[in-house]
Amino acid sequence: QVHLVESGGGLAQPGGSLRLSCAASGFTFSTWPMTWARQAPGKGLEWVASIYSDGSYTKYEDPAVKGRFTISRDNAKNILYLEMNSLKPEDTALYVCVQGWGVPTFPIRGQGTQVTVSS
Repeated sequence: QVHLVESGGGLAQPGGSLRLSCAASGFTFSTWPMTWARQAPGKGLEWVASIYSDGSYTKYEDPAVKGRFTISRDNAKNILYLEMNSLKPEDTALYVCVQGWGVPTFPIRGQGTQVTVSS
């Protein structure tokens, strides 16, 4: 059974940084591409970024995060990361890791970790 557990969220000031982690189990993590998505209050799940299974390619679907967020992974530890810098209030959302590439209609996902950016 796929199990995805996000951590690392919290309250950050505008311009600050956070690093999110997603611990994966129940499947062969190193053979799957992975995705970070986010859900702001009152909105649907939005694709943020994805990474190939071997980490050789990344895509930032949301142009608002390009240059500020970095997706990465450690296949030896079965962990997916999202480094977030220069945070803005509009980055406030529940951040979720999703198994696979992109955000399908019925994603296999974790419960998420809340990120709030506010002064």
